[in-house]
Amino acid sequence: MNGLPSGVWGVVATPFSGTGLDVDTASLARLVRHYADIGVTGLTVLGVFGEAAQLSMAERATVLRTVLDSVDLPLVVGASSLGTAPVIEEVHQARSLAGDRLAAVMVQANSASAEVLAAHLTAIREATGADLVVQDYPLVSGVSIAKEQLAAAVVPGVVAIKAEAPPTPVAVAALRASGVPVFGGLGGLWLLDELAAGAAGAMTGFSFPEALLSCTGAWHRGGYQPAREALLPYLPLVNFEQQAGIALAIRKECLRSRGLIAESWVRPPAVSLPESLRAQLATHLSALPGWLSE
Repeated sequence: MNGLPSGVWGVVATPFSGTGLDVDTASLARLVRHYADIGVTGLTVLGVFGEAAQLSMAERATVLRTVLDSVDLPLVVGASSLGTAPVIEEVHQARSLAGDRLAAVMVQANSASAEVLAAHLTAIREATGADLVVQDYPLVSGVSIAKEQLAAAVVPGVVAIKAEAPPTPVAVAALRASGVPVFGGLGGLWLLDELAAGAAGAMTGFSFPEALLSCTGAWHRGGYQPAREALLPYLPLVNFEQQAGIALAIRKECLRSRGLIAESWVRPPAVSLPESLRAQLATHLSALPGWLSE
């Protein structure tokens, strides 16, 4: 593969049920079938939005098998570790379960040094043979790497970069020099400007992926103005979802309100949706085109 296909890659939540917070496979299957129905390029599973760091290896396998059994889309599977050896273990599991359906594995940038990161990526590639997406997400990884260093760390087998270190439009413009596609994330907050900077698309968990598809499609058909018009009705919710510390809980509640998952539980240490925000969330949802309340 020369590069990950462009477009919108839906980032999949892991639904949980009851106070035991068991993986809700029925909701997961319903959610990913919705992504397939609306026409996403592929899915990203077991990423940050999928709360993969809070799942056991057995639960990770359950999530992946459920997705594979429910849709025929290509998959990018997240690796939650920063160390080379545990990432290799995660990748081996993903490859053994997904086989040819595995488009790539998403690996966090684990060092500010291009040399160290390149060695990490090379070791994973040589040990597993998997194609790699490098995720630059310092809020989660705790690692901040200069864009020049990140571009220099791209080795054979890297098929995309996911740019989530603000300002992301600047990052997209700089990282295009790496020679691989660059995708935006962060809930689509800067999607218009990322597309203007040359992004290949979006790879994010915004609760209305239809809006991301409409925006990117309009961009390629007609440029900025139609893309702006497609995304504009959703931007207040995009902004609302991106509140630090509670973004995950807000997105899951949106998915529950849409009937795509049964319950909106998050696993600790993630924080549940504050009750004080429920009314405002309902206001944002009611303002969306075609929204029908429960």
